[in-house]
Amino acid sequence: MKHTIYPRLAWTGIRKNGRLYLPYILTCIGMVVMFYIVSFLSASDYIGSCKGGDQMQLVLQFGCGVIGFFSALFLFYTNSFLMRRRKKEFGLYNILGMGKWNIARVLLWETAMIAGISLLSGLALGVLLSKVAELCMVNILQADAMFFISVDAAGILHTAVLFSIIFLLILANALRQLHFANPIELLHSENTGERPPKANWLFAVVGVALLGGAYYLAVTLENPIEVMMLFFVAVIMVIAATYLLFMAGSVAICKVLQRNKKYYYRTNHFVSVSSMVYRMKRNGAGLASICILCTMVLVMVSSTVCLYVGKEEGMRTRYPRDINFYARADQFSAFSSVKAKGLREIFSQVLKERGQTKKNFMDYRRGETSAVEKDGIFWTEDPGVYGSDIGKLWQVYLVPLEDYNSIMGENEELSGREVLLYTTKRNYEKEEISISNHAPFTVKKTVDFVDDGESAMIVVPSIFLFVADFDAVAEEFSGLVNYAGNRAFSLKWVYAFDLSLEDEGQVEIMDEIWARVKQYNESDVEASVFNSMQIEGAAKERSGFYALYGGLFFLGILLGIVFVFAAVLIMYYKQVSEGYEDQSRFEIMQKVGMTKHEIKKSVNSQVITVFFLPLLAAGTHLAFAFPMIKKCLVLFGLLNGKLLAVVTLICFCIFALLYVAAYRITSHSYYAIVSGMEGKARG
Repeated sequence: MKHTIYPRLAWTGIRKNGRLYLPYILTCIGMVVMFYIVSFLSASDYIGSCKGGDQMQLVLQFGCGVIGFFSALFLFYTNSFLMRRRKKEFGLYNILGMGKWNIARVLLWETAMIAGISLLSGLALGVLLSKVAELCMVNILQADAMFFISVDAAGILHTAVLFSIIFLLILANALRQLHFANPIELLHSENTGERPPKANWLFAVVGVALLGGAYYLAVTLENPIEVMMLFFVAVIMVIAATYLLFMAGSVAICKVLQRNKKYYYRTNHFVSVSSMVYRMKRNGAGLASICILCTMVLVMVSSTVCLYVGKEEGMRTRYPRDINFYARADQFSAFSSVKAKGLREIFSQVLKERGQTKKNFMDYRRGETSAVEKDGIFWTEDPGVYGSDIGKLWQVYLVPLEDYNSIMGENEELSGREVLLYTTKRNYEKEEISISNHAPFTVKKTVDFVDDGESAMIVVPSIFLFVADFDAVAEEFSGLVNYAGNRAFSLKWVYAFDLSLEDEGQVEIMDEIWARVKQYNESDVEASVFNSMQIEGAAKERSGFYALYGGLFFLGILLGIVFVFAAVLIMYYKQVSEGYEDQSRFEIMQKVGMTKHEIKKSVNSQVITVFFLPLLAAGTHLAFAFPMIKKCLVLFGLLNGKLLAVVTLICFCIFALLYVAAYRITSHSYYAIVSGMEGKARG
């Protein structure tokens, strides 16, 4: 009997507090399931053997870390609600003669039971659902499915170890709180924080300043690389501002509502506002957490869904032609050499043998360098090329006008140092442009251009200058050096075209061309004319491209689900814990004549007043973050802003519906408690 009393007390405590423990246990099981599935997929030999599977697994390995870290934070957070409710019970045990050591043993058994249920159930579900997840991955990778269930022993071990550590840390935190509390504090723990706080205007002002600064960065930054560098700074500013404004601003809102006599002195508002004002500091932190989670879900899901929906467009931005051949040289004479002519003959010969003709043909030369732009001058030797002024860094391309006219079907003419201008990722507005100490060029006009897609891969913006006398300009800039004194100007030949073939046929032709090019390059025909050569094909790269975007999409949806459940659970626990705290107040109000209908109206007033603020704030955050998200996606080759806007709007509408459903569920739980109908709540 002596040895079984502690597990019996622990199980009784869990069972009698099922309203609190069941959602917590289900959440623990869900976290275990999610972590195991992602761990399983990131190590699956079958996924790794698929085309692009290795890239997808790199994304999933990152997802393992994110889910593991978030699981620890979130379970700690939700466990605090349980401890707050159970402290009164533990205080009663203490007064009735149980020492803290005895209570600690009860906590140990509770934690062991929850951990055992969570791990056994979570791993069992994880093994079953991992096959469904694997089939989804295979479908994204467009590979053949294998219908057998496999178990990842290493994944089970990693999951068990991680969550065992999390539960041990949660237990240690609970024991710490128990050690430093006295019985009276435990008995009255539910009433902690009842002193009405004052509005902290300093926090409010700092919050407004941080939020304004983050919004300013989001809407004013133009350079995508600066956006990437400052994105997380803006995120931290928004998180800090959200907590400050919800904690300080929520109190101020309640104070304002209390001063509004027409609003405050109404049955459905009086009780809710007067009770909220006593706990708004704690409420503010919880509401801010809900707001941040909502924002994370919206940003992550809308971005990854947009990337996946626009994956073909993104791939075509990177590879606008089916087959792309590149050759680098030090001298511009290489472009008209015997070797260059021989390479062109190889392309034509292979296509002729295969019965194919080139479409959307592109054959052009260019010079390229990296430079920091300052007042219309692009400095190749500026140390900012290596990082100090990276926000002003450009990739500069010089292209012959005749090649531009040939590719674009135009008939443009230039004189002297006039140039045509084309830029990616950001605009260049000045009328003149200089490179280092050389004479400036005059921008005749800005034009459109379809390059080989390399500029889409580079994170910095690109600027194309189309010049009349390319040979002279290439000779002029051949002496450009970088900060270290090394050559900073290189020459490149681009030869690309489309084919009327399926992917398999395109890959065969590309492999045949590359085999003959390597054989030809090994001959003695001007072997040193080109420094390097490479060939790329849209068909061959498609699997890797789809895998990267598919992995991000899968991870975004998975994390989105995790964060949605986290937000709903926080809302639920807030409603339940506050319902128990407000129960006595509503009992008194019922005794003085408040009806069940009036109680329900008061509950709706409280929930609508407070719990829709996070959704409104998350929508505002998303609206201001949209320009920054759009520029970040440009780095992935997605230039379709309309697609992002539509996807973001659809995601917000769907999320808002889920949020309303969560509101109805949690408000019913609160109503059931405060009205004395716990377990009998009806809609």
